[in-house]
Amino acid sequence: MSPSRTAPAPPGRERTGLRRFTAPRPPEPERCELCGVGLAAGHRHLVDAEQRSLTCACVPCALLFDRPGAGSGRFRTVPDRWLTDPELRLDAAAWESLAIPVGVAFFFRNSVLDRMVAFYPSPAGATEGEPDPAAWEAVFGDSPLAALLQPDVEALLVRRSEGRSDCYLLPVDAAYELVGRMRLHWQGFDGGAEARAELAGFFDRLAERATVVRREGGRP
Repeated sequence: MSPSRTAPAPPGRERTGLRRFTAPRPPEPERCELCGVGLAAGHRHLVDAEQRSLTCACVPCALLFDRPGAGSGRFRTVPDRWLTDPELRLDAAAWESLAIPVGVAFFFRNSVLDRMVAFYPSPAGATEGEPDPAAWEAVFGDSPLAALLQPDVEALLVRRSEGRSDCYLLPVDAAYELVGRMRLHWQGFDGGAEARAELAGFFDRLAERATVVRREGGRP
């Protein structure tokens, strides 16, 4: 009795079967980096001040580190507030004093380094700079946003163009997201049309979302 043989699969079916090993796998769902629970879109983030990094977090873990001094101060929950100071005006000399070579940047106070740091978009992503403390005080010292800014977790995002300047206080993860999206679409020396469209759309959404802070000592 001859040994049994398995009939070869039809060519089309064979290709279908192999596809599961060669086709790109769906992305793994994001999980809280503290407790491992699955995360939905738009989840919260923590700042790891020592590592200078962002950590994905579920709502309970975010609330856990939302109190001052929680976790020995290493992790801090990124807040969700969006503010603007429409009275801030930056002329060319003020912007040049901050040593930012492009027209948009965000600034935040790094508590570990105990100084302000600046980041601006580039083809490589977020490029870091260190504004002169005196220049920072001269430009932003009278803006209520600078007084409200929480170290590590919030940023001042500034855009300057001819005859106009926009300044917003926003969650630091949103500022990094903007730079990342611009890098994704960056073309040529100046970013190209797609990167500029991302920037314009982001600021349009900021204008709709942000609360105006008054300079007369008012608070939002």
